[in-house]
Amino acid sequence: MPVLSAFFGIVVRMYYREHAPAHFHAEYAGRHAAFGLDGDVIRGGLGSSRAERLVRLWALRHREELEANWLRALEGQPLRPIPPLE
Repeated sequence: MPVLSAFFGIVVRMYYREHAPAHFHAEYAGRHAAFGLDGDVIRGGLGSSRAERLVRLWALRHREELEANWLRALEGQPLRPIPPLE
């Protein structure tokens, strides 16, 4: 599963051949959550409201890149890295 970005101990990934709705996965301190492309948690949790806020902020800033990667993943194309939060 390709890593799209990593920042502040958070690793963001997107799977190939995923199911709807469009989403990505984030891991932090051994916890896992799925997020919609708008950054809302749709499953699981990171165990830290701060980490979830950072992922939401990152997703809002990179919505277009997330959408483009979602389409690439559905087509089996290589995903492109997305810059981290700084």
